[in-house]
Amino acid sequence: MHNTPDQSPLGKSSAYQTQYAPELLFPIPRQQKREELAITGTLPFFGLDIWNAYELSWLNMRGKPQVAIATISAPADSPNIVESKSFKLYLNSFNQTRVAGPDALLSLLREDLSNAFGAPVHITLVEPENFGKLKMGELEGLSLDRLDIEVDDYSPAPHLLTANFDEAPVEETLVSNLLKSNCLVTGQPDWGSVQIEYVGPQIDQEGLLRYLIGFREHNEFHEQCVERIFIDILRQCKPSKLAVYARYTRRGGLDINPWRANFSTGRPHNLRGARQ
Repeated sequence: MHNTPDQSPLGKSSAYQTQYAPELLFPIPRQQKREELAITGTLPFFGLDIWNAYELSWLNMRGKPQVAIATISAPADSPNIVESKSFKLYLNSFNQTRVAGPDALLSLLREDLSNAFGAPVHITLVEPENFGKLKMGELEGLSLDRLDIEVDDYSPAPHLLTANFDEAPVEETLVSNLLKSNCLVTGQPDWGSVQIEYVGPQIDQEGLLRYLIGFREHNEFHEQCVERIFIDILRQCKPSKLAVYARYTRRGGLDINPWRANFSTGRPHNLRGARQ
């Protein structure tokens, strides 16, 4: 039987375990939501879900607390996502757990999270002596938010996406800080910024901004929203190259940053935005 979002810890009172408990991780198959988008067979994109964990702590073998920031990159073709509250509960289960050192912690994280996502994940740890090397940065591109538009529809409307098929293709990178969706289970707001990089018929920017704002009352997980944006743009505007990258604000010490592309752009940067 497949896990479903309503069975997850989201929106429910949870006892915080402080001893290592990998069974807390709650995987949810990606395929059901992809079927809603008529994604079957070979995926029309590749990509990553980049998680940053800012509340990671454990005990060394003498009982002294240790802290680090973890980055976990899960491939978009992994069978599952991991529900974020269960991810938080799992990380907190290390709080009173003695671990031999950062390498031993990495080994546990890698094994448990690869099992949950159903595919190997890449994990790095930044320890306190390197915190000062971490940088911030915003998504680069032409801001759609400069446009003075009128909006009266707050659900995704793919018909708003149009492109100029009569002129030569363009290469553009567009960004917006106005992405907001809601948690699929609890309805709590998820705030984000999005970058759209494409080559193809020029996309009407006002329609694109209205479309993105249309997620404001939409209930879906971060990863699913980004895939919906990717598929709607691909089908409506027919770019030859497309990449969609969203940076969401953190909740419970975790942020999730999904990236989907159909051409080689290199791995997206993982710079924390001002709102993150």
